[in-house]
Amino acid sequence: MIIMQKLTIYIFILLVLSACSKDFLNTKIDSSETDKTINSDYSTLISLGNAPYAFIRNGFLAMDNSNIFAAATDEAEETSALSSAQLFNLGSWNATTNPDNYYADYYKGIRAANYFLEHSVNYKDILGANRDTISASGAISYKNDVTNVAWYRAEAHILRAYFYFELTKRYGGVPLVTRVLDANENTIMPAADYDSVMNFIVAEVDAYKDSLQVNWKTSSFSNYDGRFTKGVALALKARTLLYWASPLHNAAGDVSKWQRAAAAAHDVIAMGLYSLSTDYRNYFLQNNTLSSGETILASRYAASNTMEKQNYPISTSGGLSGVTPSENLVADYEYTGTPDPAHPYANRDPRLGMSIVTNGSTWNGRVIDEAPGGKDDMANTNASKTGYYLKKFVNDGLNLVQGGTVTHHWVIMRYGEILLEYAEAMNEAYGPDNDNGYGMTARAAINLVRARTGVNMPVVTAATQDEFRTALKHERRIELAFEDYRYWDLLRWKDAGTALNKPLLGVKINAGVYSTFTVEERVFDAAKMYYYPFPQTEISISKGVLVQNPGW
Repeated sequence: MIIMQKLTIYIFILLVLSACSKDFLNTKIDSSETDKTINSDYSTLISLGNAPYAFIRNGFLAMDNSNIFAAATDEAEETSALSSAQLFNLGSWNATTNPDNYYADYYKGIRAANYFLEHSVNYKDILGANRDTISASGAISYKNDVTNVAWYRAEAHILRAYFYFELTKRYGGVPLVTRVLDANENTIMPAADYDSVMNFIVAEVDAYKDSLQVNWKTSSFSNYDGRFTKGVALALKARTLLYWASPLHNAAGDVSKWQRAAAAAHDVIAMGLYSLSTDYRNYFLQNNTLSSGETILASRYAASNTMEKQNYPISTSGGLSGVTPSENLVADYEYTGTPDPAHPYANRDPRLGMSIVTNGSTWNGRVIDEAPGGKDDMANTNASKTGYYLKKFVNDGLNLVQGGTVTHHWVIMRYGEILLEYAEAMNEAYGPDNDNGYGMTARAAINLVRARTGVNMPVVTAATQDEFRTALKHERRIELAFEDYRYWDLLRWKDAGTALNKPLLGVKINAGVYSTFTVEERVFDAAKMYYYPFPQTEISISKGVLVQNPGW
């Protein structure tokens, strides 16, 4: 486990953030005890540097039902009718009831970063107080600590930028707080405009990217692996600029925004540090995520069985069925050979079998049988509502009855995503076959992803920019399935009004015949739902200073 997971983080988070229970932008703190401690104990400084990491969220344990966010998109349906995802699916969420309301947590992360940055300005003096800096071993120890805190300071800048990106993709423009406010100041702030926040994120990356560790694994500080790196910062910039260039935020179609996004993605590629995993299925399982050269950033977890318990078929002892993939998604996996109606999952993109449990496939040591009377009969209580089960991220054969556990890690940034970001931005900026001197075209980038060992999908032959755009959207849907990209992609492309208003489909089998059916009608109000509503508590506290997003 990396340092950020130590108990000391949480002790000091409570210390630093104790005053923010009512107003998450309120930075009025009784900091006298903290200041004393910092000046007398350098370990406190390290703990404060770790504190912002505790607020990084990921696709595991999304919302309040301990499962992934995919069930709130056209990728999947949650088995439980009480799932909080249903608020999204039925269009019944609002400023008071939003199961993805992590507004407060992101501002706590920002506040923790601001607090650390302000209390570590004189870190060299703090680290040198009351310790041996003269002897050879003492000097080395001091130098290492100074180097480490310098990295922490750069990381805090990028962590703060990361939290702002997560806020902007949900709310658009948000209050921009870049320092700890004085106790006598007015802490109620209006939202900054979207462009200002995005400019801030990019400027932070540009200013601090070269102050970050390049690669923890190959450094003398490999035990710190998991903290932010230069690659994380550059990947954040690439993702930020991609969203900024997308139709939701670029109604005028400003090509220069796509050019900046392409250049930023190229900067990650040009580092030469990352490569595609040769095993798409196992890349997402256990410690493979951490050891792979594809991973840029991942959240680390202790061994558990939550993913398996939540998503094993109900017919597997201990399983709850959980997030069940949709026929809408399955139908988009390409055929690589002649379709066979009797075997609809044969001759398909191999990523289908690596990501989704289908009828007739082997899972947990037996063949899935969803036909009437079969062990996985869809008429059984809490069986899959769609005819499919989740396989991606889920380990096969874990004995839940005996309390078996296994390590899980969640990928937040990976090289496959960067290649697809590059392909999208390059196509919009220059077309599918102009490399702009970067040495890689949009077509070459997307085909690298499709040519991954074990996937080996045919090259994309789309001839025009429009055709390539369609192919790119398809590839993101398949390659990044269930990884918490789909909802945000549909928003930024302004496709959600269509895709999230379509019925969610499933498939049934009877007497060897597969047929599709409507699982659920879905609702997405395009007049307002492209942005989240600010939490009503924040609107109320602000007394009109923070203006609610339109339509809410």
